[in-house]
Amino acid sequence: MANTRQAPPAPPRRGGSARTRLLAVVVATVATVAVWLIAHALDVTLAVKTGDTRQDVPVGAVIAATVVAGLIGWALLALLERVTAAGRTIWTVVAVLVLLVSLLGPLGGVSTGARITLALMHLVAAAVIIPAFRRSSHRR
Repeated sequence: MANTRQAPPAPPRRGGSARTRLLAVVVATVATVAVWLIAHALDVTLAVKTGDTRQDVPVGAVIAATVVAGLIGWALLALLERVTAAGRTIWTVVAVLVLLVSLLGPLGGVSTGARITLALMHLVAAAVIIPAFRRSSHRR
């Protein structure tokens, strides 16, 4: 008689989610820099105006903002995964709300081209990070 005993399921891979999330932050950063470079090549002046103050948006600021936003999102998701079974759902709602609020920032662009480019950078980063982080999230 053959042994019909099955092996126990493999434990969930811990490192997979970290690699996926790190890759998402890197890809989002590369994508936002690509949008910045295209705008720069098209002579779009990337600057925002707040009151009487005009501030250029250099590529370093784009890199820093994307990386910081991605890491904060990652930290929040990791925390929510530890404290609630609904962590992924809560995180997704928060991420979408943060995206919507962040789209107010580009309204300060000095031109239509600047506003479109800045909004596109926000959308591109979110389009990479939100689905990747959701896919990497553990279900309890």
